Amino acid sequence: MYPLLFLLVLGVTPSACKEGSTNTCDVVPKDLYIEAGSSIEIVCLTSCVRGKVYWTLDNKSVDGSRYNTNSTHAVLSLRNFTLPRATLQCHSNDTHQVLGGTTIKTYLKPSNLSCFLHHENMENSTPDQFTCSWEHQVDPSLTINYTVLWTKSDSSESGEICSSTEKTCKNTYKSSNTYFSGSYSATVKAQSAVWEATSDPFEFTPSDIIKIPHPKWSSVTLSSDQLLVKWKIWPYASNYKYHCQVKYSKMINEGTPKWEIIEIEILNENSARWYMTTERLESCSNYTVAVRCNLNKGAWSDWSPEKTVLTKLKKSDYEPRLWRKVEVEKNGDRRVHTMWTEIPPTCQDTFNFTIKQTPYKENTTGVNYMATLCDSSISDVNEDAHTITLEVFHKDSLFAEDSVYVPAVGESLPEVTGIQTNSTPEGVIRLSWKAPAQPVSGFMIDYTHDGKQYYWKETKDTHASLDGLLDKTPYNITVTPLFDDKTGHGAQVLDICSREGDPGNVNISVVPGHQSAYVSWDVRPQDVCSEEVVSFTIFYSTEQGPELNVTANSKSHHTLQDLTPDTQYTVYVKATAHTRTTNSEVKSFKTTRFDPHFNRTLIIRGTLLIFLVLTVGLCCAVRWKRFKDQLVPDPGRSSVALLASESQNTAPCTFEPSESICSSIYIEEAQTVSTFLPDTGCNENPASDQTRGYDDPAIAPATDRQTEDPVEPVETQPPSSPGELSHLLSSESGLSSPYRSQSPQETPAPKTSKPCKRVPVKQPEKMPPLSVYVSLDMFEQGQGR
Repeated sequence: MYPLLFLLVLGVTPSACKEGSTNTCDVVPKDLYIEAGSSIEIVCLTSCVRGKVYWTLDNKSVDGSRYNTNSTHAVLSLRNFTLPRATLQCHSNDTHQVLGGTTIKTYLKPSNLSCFLHHENMENSTPDQFTCSWEHQVDPSLTINYTVLWTKSDSSESGEICSSTEKTCKNTYKSSNTYFSGSYSATVKAQSAVWEATSDPFEFTPSDIIKIPHPKWSSVTLSSDQLLVKWKIWPYASNYKYHCQVKYSKMINEGTPKWEIIEIEILNENSARWYMTTERLESCSNYTVAVRCNLNKGAWSDWSPEKTVLTKLKKSDYEPRLWRKVEVEKNGDRRVHTMWTEIPPTCQDTFNFTIKQTPYKENTTGVNYMATLCDSSISDVNEDAHTITLEVFHKDSLFAEDSVYVPAVGESLPEVTGIQTNSTPEGVIRLSWKAPAQPVSGFMIDYTHDGKQYYWKETKDTHASLDGLLDKTPYNITVTPLFDDKTGHGAQVLDICSREGDPGNVNISVVPGHQSAYVSWDVRPQDVCSEEVVSFTIFYSTEQGPELNVTANSKSHHTLQDLTPDTQYTVYVKATAHTRTTNSEVKSFKTTRFDPHFNRTLIIRGTLLIFLVLTVGLCCAVRWKRFKDQLVPDPGRSSVALLASESQNTAPCTFEPSESICSSIYIEEAQTVSTFLPDTGCNENPASDQTRGYDDPAIAPATDRQTEDPVEPVETQPPSSPGELSHLLSSESGLSSPYRSQSPQETPAPKTSKPCKRVPVKQPEKMPPLSVYVSLDMFEQGQGR
């Protein structure tokens, strides 16, 4: 409902405002330009609405006390308005409708106007140029025309001096112009396309605004105790009283120099001079000097060209600070290394140095050593106490002097104790120590990093800071107490680093396992001042998982546990020192799919199984080969002999052993086993109790060969005809045998004529005869051997 009512009011109000010329709503004046800091009133016409109105300045409500309202208009008063730009709007208090608005822009007037008369032609005695300059803050995009106007103070005369679009202008001055004979005021008018502003007046008289030319240098000299400056001024100013200013500053490489300005008054002189003592100047430094002058407190001339001078070394600024280091050579002689403060390199004077060695507290003549550097060495110093004296000469006059005591060998002297050191991250070594019980005048600290170049510092405190050191470099530091005319013994600390470096480079290696990884590392210090590592932390993670860490108990290795098998990991080691840390490179590894112990067990068992299979196979192959190569008797080429057993041998023959052609004897398993005996012709027993046989010594049992006498081999005659092969013997079992009978009854073997030795033996019990199969192939093989 309320939105509809609001729209209805908005629709009706403009119609009501259009009714009659008196029902007008607007803000006047429009688009104002006012001078910054001025005041103005803005009117809002409110005839078209009823009720109160309110103002906004840049969309912010204006305090109601700043405007007045009646039935037809509202007046807003702006006092000391300084905003560069602002928007004013008048609103209905009931409907918040904008009744009108305007914009206000401010501008500044020119300021700091100054004018002077000067000389373009130095030969003229009177000025010939009139120049004015001013300041003006304005929008750079605007085009501003400036005009300098003059007005005579005691009359209505006025005119234009010069015009310009810049913030300075110049015009020719003619001394015959009558309007420059009294007091005047000048103003500068700035005019743009939409506004105009005039500066405050500049009051002057021509004689007070004369700007003389800048002075010309005569000389600038510098002695050991003062700086003397001389110059000349414009010759036409010598008849007047004038003032000059001298400024000087130490030259610096960066930044703005800090000038010191001194003003002096000069009367009727064509030249001027000024000097100052060098107490306020630093030794051996470059200073810049310039001068300017004016007439009767008028405009200052330009500064003269700057002059640069180098100051001398002042005696008060130089202290030799002589010191010594005593060294004992291999032959027992002492060498004293002396050192002192060098002359600043910016000092261009020549100085001579003389070193004198004299026995302590004796009036003997010392030995002089000439030196040109800031240190020197004295050889062949005996074991007695000595005094070393340094004399510095400048232009044959003594400039500075200092001496130092060298103690005797074995002299009992006090020394400091309890030296404590620490290094800061900024590279400063801080020292502290305990003074000896005897009163001291100070302490001398000397330090070196290579044993050749020494630095030293004197202090009266029991602590000191050494700065300006080489970075990450160890120093040997000695602290020596000083007395009135002697020195104590020095206490030394070695290898104190100016600043501790990073722990060093950490190199790691990883041996992955199934669910673990063995990580090892070593630290290689980058320099001698690398900080000692106090702990190692291993960081590891998978490609997807979070980063885990564990602190190692060892300083060289650690085993990561509970890892996931067959997974890619990354790992690095962080070495932590007291103040710094160093990370190793990141290593990648992958855990194994199977446990290495399982693989090792599987390999060992598999190897044993393969070995067992090969062994069994080899044995089977050997047995099969033996079985395959076994000779089978050929019945067609064999004969049968009946042999008696061993128990039936009553009188074995002993004869010379010879290899029988019978290589093998095959005993028929189905028949009774018989024993093969030697020739019966050597036995007295009846032929019916014995059987002739053939034996091969190579296969005979060892017991037989040991108990029997050697027997000559008996040849078996092969059958003479095929018919003979058909005559077979019958076995005891009654079965027909394919073998030919070789019993002595049928086929007696031929006997050898070789005599036999008879051996009486006990007659064993008779055993049934055995059937023996003898293959003729065996005989052939025996003959082949």
